[in-house]
Amino acid sequence: MNPAPVELGRYRRGARQFIMFGIVGGSGMVVNMIVTVLMNKANGGTQNAQDILFPLAGTEFNFRFTTLVWVVAFFVANVYNFLLNRHWTFGKGHKAPAWQEFWPFLVVGSVAAAAGIFIKLAFTNPTSPLYLQEPFWHEDAGIHSREYWSQLLTILITMPINFVVNKLWTFRAVRNRHHARSMADAVI
Repeated sequence: MNPAPVELGRYRRGARQFIMFGIVGGSGMVVNMIVTVLMNKANGGTQNAQDILFPLAGTEFNFRFTTLVWVVAFFVANVYNFLLNRHWTFGKGHKAPAWQEFWPFLVVGSVAAAAGIFIKLAFTNPTSPLYLQEPFWHEDAGIHSREYWSQLLTILITMPINFVVNKLWTFRAVRNRHHARSMADAVI
């Protein structure tokens, strides 16, 4: 048998899943940005995003409102993305129970979110070489908001990592282990 059609089918399936994951990610980005806008509005606007919430013990650094926004928006979008990816992007084949797939999905997302915190801070810290400079980025108009653009750019940077690791670990390895256990139980 010629392996080329099998490889071509696998390539097409992977490309289709990547596109679907991107669509889910795009809609999750909208969810993330809605949470971001709502939280910033509730805090008096993006000009207050750098407000210090508390110092980080034993360091010269602080936990800022912008970081809280990143974490909360990530979690809400992560749950949304998991549900949509589980049922649509990776919905075919054997599924493990939702909780067995959710925890790896959350861990993968959390690692990307942790990296994202530093990326977002680099975009919003005036001493960083990645700082989004004025006059284009400022907090006087929403479309030019450094806070919103840093959120959006950070999501775009971390999305490919999420796809690859979730495809290989969350929705393949976890399901394969679950399927193998199910088959072993059926034999007994």
